[in-house]
Amino acid sequence: MTFRTRTFIAILIASTLALAVSTALTTTWLRKATLADIEASLSRQAALAAELLSDRGALVDPDAEATVLGGLTGTRVTFIRADGVVIGDSSVPDGALAGVDNHLMREEVQEASRSGLGTAVRQSRTTGEETMYTAAVVQRGAVAFVRLGLPLTWIEGRLAMTRRLAWAGLAVGLAAALLLTWATSAWLSRRVRGIAALATRYREGDFSRPTIDFGRDEIGAVARALGETARDLGARLADVARERAHMDAVLQGMVEGAILVDRTGRLLITNPAARTMLGLPDDPGGRPFLEVVRHPGVAAQLTAALTGSRPVPTEVRLDHESRRSYVASAVPVEANREGGAVLVLHDVTELRQADQVRRDFVANVSHELRTPLTAIRGYVEALTDDPPGPDQARAFLKIIARHTARMERLVTDLLTLARLDARQEVLKSEPCQVNTLLESVTSEMDAAITARGLRVVTRLTQGAQVIQGDPAKLHNVFRNLLENAIKYSPEGAEIDIAAVESGNEVEVAVSDRGPGIPDTELSRIFERFYRVDRSRTLDPGGTGLGLAIVKHLVELHGGRVSARNRPDGGACVIVTLPVPNPPGDPDA
Repeated sequence: MTFRTRTFIAILIASTLALAVSTALTTTWLRKATLADIEASLSRQAALAAELLSDRGALVDPDAEATVLGGLTGTRVTFIRADGVVIGDSSVPDGALAGVDNHLMREEVQEASRSGLGTAVRQSRTTGEETMYTAAVVQRGAVAFVRLGLPLTWIEGRLAMTRRLAWAGLAVGLAAALLLTWATSAWLSRRVRGIAALATRYREGDFSRPTIDFGRDEIGAVARALGETARDLGARLADVARERAHMDAVLQGMVEGAILVDRTGRLLITNPAARTMLGLPDDPGGRPFLEVVRHPGVAAQLTAALTGSRPVPTEVRLDHESRRSYVASAVPVEANREGGAVLVLHDVTELRQADQVRRDFVANVSHELRTPLTAIRGYVEALTDDPPGPDQARAFLKIIARHTARMERLVTDLLTLARLDARQEVLKSEPCQVNTLLESVTSEMDAAITARGLRVVTRLTQGAQVIQGDPAKLHNVFRNLLENAIKYSPEGAEIDIAAVESGNEVEVAVSDRGPGIPDTELSRIFERFYRVDRSRTLDPGGTGLGLAIVKHLVELHGGRVSARNRPDGGACVIVTLPVPNPPGDPDA
């Protein structure tokens, strides 16, 4: 439906309703006013008739006098005795008076008996017409009440004529309204269509000034305001486009990841660096960030910023395989700028690695090197300052050689850990016989076992005979574990090595009878250079890197390592490794 049609219909309906309501109100008011005038006139005439009949004795012919009085007043006149009997009526023949009902209980008579004057409107039983009755009390006479009645039929006729004239006026008014409405709507429609065409031109990007003059009225003011707004908006859009191009260039060139979300949590902007770091699709715009950002730390930063707070930057690792570290920092966008949050990801991998290398080297390597170097220096000075005898010199040289070997082991272990950290160790995985591995390790450590009077007991279950891995690296794992068990076991004690099957894995547990490990230290014994209390470090010959190497080698095999204390004393280290895939297995 066009604007012109809607305008025409609206004005037509409004005009029709106004004229109809006006006609209805006029006829209603006219009826009420006419009835009020009739009632006042009848009341005056009834009072006058009652006054004329006062103080008169018996009437010779009441019915004839009622007829005369009715002719003079133009109404129906009824004489009623005090007991309600009608003794005269201008509309009832003489012979029919006896059949007229008693009028004592009529409404107007009852009201007149109370107040001297009463009025009622009802359908007459005698004439069958709607009639207005007014009764008045007659003082001291044979007639107690005189009643005047006037049919209202002529009033309805006048009202009908009034209504016909009103509806005729309504029809004429509607015809005029139709013509004026149609002309007005056509004029308005042309101007509105012109404004719509102007708005369409602005929407298509043409912000030049219009050549049409829309006038000086309200519609013209709207058209001019629209034009000025559109031209101002066009200039602003051009500025925004330039700024957006500059921002896109900056975001494309950033090595940091940048993410912008709106106040509902939907992604607005993601630069290539952020999409690469978080593994986002090429065009994630409009999607909730919780659907595409899988890292809980990054999601928590954005969630906190969306609530209006400024979360503390947190370090996260987005990809454990790449071992890269990032600092996620999110800030909220001001509410007067429609809210939202901005998150920036800084790659701090090199910084953290350099810092870790520095701290590990300074705090741990220097500590581990100080003891053997001090010993070597002391014995070298003893040999050079005051040359001892041959036997003592050989003893000093043996001590120097032992500390030199310890330093060599430390350097070797450090190089091994460095290769593991850099993932430079090549894993030559193959099925390995557990019994063969353990026998070779025990044979290699036989001298240390015999020197302390220890016994090594090996137990293997039926399903724990073979594991999958690199034999040389697994040998290094079990040698380190057995070396620790020998070091911390009391002389003459027993060392248990048990291998049991657990699903698709084999658990190899190496247990000693030493002092055990405090529960608070169990989670840290696999850290580099970490030592438990002095009760487990009586022998200074270790490098402090054995268990760290074990952890790295086991994880390189896809396994895991843990430690616990035995209920009857001593420590137990459990290595869990996968078993070979059965022949024909598609995963083999």
